[in-house]
Amino acid sequence: MPNIRLPDGSTKSFPAPLTVAEIAQAIGPGLARAALAGRVNGRLVDTGYRVSGDADVAIVTDRDPEANDVLRHSTAHLLAHAVKELFPDAEVTIGPVIENGFYYDFSYKRPFTPEDLAAIEKRMAEIAKRDLPVERREMPRDQAVKFFRDQGEKYKAEIIASIPEKETISLYGQGNWVDLCRGPHVPSTGKLKNFKLMRVAGAYWRGDSKNEMLQRIYGTAWAKKEDQDAYLKMLEEAEKRDHRRLATQLDLFHMQEEAPGLVFWHPKGWALWQQVEQYMRRVYRDNGYQEVRGPQIIDVTLWQKTGHWENFKENMFTTSSENREYAIKPMNCPGHILIYNKGVRSYRELPLRYGEFGSCHRNEPSGALHGLMRVRGFTQDDGHIFCTEDHILPECVAYTALLQKVYRDFGFTDIVYKIATRPAKRIGSDEIWDKAEKALTAALEKSGVPFTVLPGEGAFYGPKIEYHLKDSIGRSWQCGTMQVDFSMPGRLGAEYVAEDNMRKTPVMLHRAIVGSLERYIGILIEHYAGAFPLWLAPVQAMVLSITERQAAYAREVTERLRAAGFRVAADVTNEKIGYKIREHSLQKLPYLLVVGDKEIQAGTVAVRARGGDDLGTMPAEGFLKRLAAENRPGP
Repeated sequence: MPNIRLPDGSTKSFPAPLTVAEIAQAIGPGLARAALAGRVNGRLVDTGYRVSGDADVAIVTDRDPEANDVLRHSTAHLLAHAVKELFPDAEVTIGPVIENGFYYDFSYKRPFTPEDLAAIEKRMAEIAKRDLPVERREMPRDQAVKFFRDQGEKYKAEIIASIPEKETISLYGQGNWVDLCRGPHVPSTGKLKNFKLMRVAGAYWRGDSKNEMLQRIYGTAWAKKEDQDAYLKMLEEAEKRDHRRLATQLDLFHMQEEAPGLVFWHPKGWALWQQVEQYMRRVYRDNGYQEVRGPQIIDVTLWQKTGHWENFKENMFTTSSENREYAIKPMNCPGHILIYNKGVRSYRELPLRYGEFGSCHRNEPSGALHGLMRVRGFTQDDGHIFCTEDHILPECVAYTALLQKVYRDFGFTDIVYKIATRPAKRIGSDEIWDKAEKALTAALEKSGVPFTVLPGEGAFYGPKIEYHLKDSIGRSWQCGTMQVDFSMPGRLGAEYVAEDNMRKTPVMLHRAIVGSLERYIGILIEHYAGAFPLWLAPVQAMVLSITERQAAYAREVTERLRAAGFRVAADVTNEKIGYKIREHSLQKLPYLLVVGDKEIQAGTVAVRARGGDDLGTMPAEGFLKRLAAENRPGP
């Protein structure tokens, strides 16, 4: 006789085992109709899941946070079902849920076209309207392998054959279509109302470039239509803000095939870079960091000692000289330990904070490269704090406050906090990991910020706090990190003399605020849509002459502003002033200064702010004061 405890604290008793759907019906027919899934003792399950004993049960509807993932999981199956109806020769592989959507990989004799995508989406809608029951069944592994081989689905058979023999194989069927899946899924296809296919991309089978190239169809699905509409509008806005397109329009940087994943910075882009780097350098200086610099290539034996060679080798570039093998550094931390080790350290020196704008390289797959957001060569605002265990809490709390200020200065006020815990592949004892994870948890609790836990997503040498900032159109970007590392300093022999004159190993805190400067600048470009605040703008003002008569005065004003430290240029070409204003407005400059005969006589400039606002005329000295007052980080 199951006793069911509901989220409101009430309890219902039933004479016999029953399904989640039957529990929903007992609560009320409206809830039964709205049910998408259930949560039994915290585990997400189908509405067909049978509850046989006392349990905490919640009914998942479109109001619950889990609803979108369940719907997307089921919509991925709907996509595969539609593809098989339209293209029976296509073979299905895998179709997981991803952020804001899902994808499914297919093997097919020819590329899918935009017309195919439209037809598939139409067929998905038709299958959804059939309101087919989605039913789960189980099958022995070998029988499941034969089942899919008999249907010509060799990829599914290969996946199942790789599952341990004694594991239960669960299948989900809707109508005449069956797929391998753990679930959970919605009770029927009629629950799938809001979805859209987005694009087709290539993907290697099992992510291995030696395998067949498959076709990956991406889609999105939502519990509520208004949420999907908002998401699609955001994507439309994101496309307008694409940093690669804006980089061309604003002449910031470019990338080309001769140097895949590496950036060619143009003068304007490098001016933007310098504003970010010099700001972060001031942050180092003002918060007790000593700036250092380590070498680019280090003997492989060092990386073997740190554990990087074993855990990160496939992402490292290597080179050799005189029968020695070297790795081009993918990160800066080992170099900072070697700097720390040069000299006897006392507990009185701790915490010792090093910072480096360290140039790193990682061998990212070519298919994963994406403008500035995913590169092979990048520079980090990398810092490492050598400290005692007693320092961990105050250092992490102070760092979180510092990071919040930095993000505010760049225009980001919404931060999401997450703690990534121990991965399966790691170094160090469980006792050390327990200590490190507790330290980070305590730090965020003391900082008074809400946070979530990401099980198994920490670095191989330690857990980390991830700081995710949200941009102006609501997208989340993980930039900052704080990692507690009890292992690497000991592996490289780092020590300090404690108060009792005993030698002890310091704790190492790995931290970065913006992370990769390349990626952070890409985020800034898209956050501001290229219309940077004055302090970041590569060109802060452009002086425009109306005719050749004002060319000398335009140059004089430009030089006065440059001498005061501002980034100003002049356009004294023979083009008409209307054309000049239009062209430079497209460059999203904060200010345009127009000078004609009247401005020469009065010693003034006619000021136009970005967006076309006419601020009237003002003395050049008055405009300079305006720039000086506005030229600072922050809102």
